[in-house]
Amino acid sequence: HVQLVESGGGSVQAGGSLRLSCELSGHTDISGYSDGNYYCLGWFRQAPGKEREGVANIAGDGATYYRDSVKGRFTVSRGDGGNTLTLQMTGLKLEDSATYYCATTTRSSSADCRGRLSRVDFTYQGRGTQVTVS
Repeated sequence: HVQLVESGGGSVQAGGSLRLSCELSGHTDISGYSDGNYYCLGWFRQAPGKEREGVANIAGDGATYYRDSVKGRFTVSRGDGGNTLTLQMTGLKLEDSATYYCATTTRSSSADCRGRLSRVDFTYQGRGTQVTVS
C-alpha cells in the first residue's frame, strides 16, 4: 500500500527557513503514477484548533499551486518519478506554525490538483511533521 513519510520539521525563529521532505513508496504500480503523470502531490497543514489548509500542490505535469499566504516564500518540488516531495520554506512567520502533512492522490489532472489545494482532499497522507516558528 502507499506510504508517505515526512521529515525535516523543527523549531525556527521567525524569518528563518526549513526544508520538509516526504518519501513515497508503494505507489509505483498504481495507475496514474505508473502509466503517466496523472497524479497530485501536496502539502497541507493543521494548527491546533484550526481546520487543515492546503499549502502547496504539484501536479504530475509539474504545475505548482500555492495558497496566497505562502506565495513567494515556499517552494514545492518533486523528485523524478514522484518518489519524493519537498517543501522549501523561507521567511517563516508565526502563523506558519502547524503540523505539516504530505499527501497524494492518483487519477488527478493538473486542474484537479489545483482544486485540491482548497479542498484538501487526498487519498493518501503521511503522519505529519511539526513546524514551530517563534
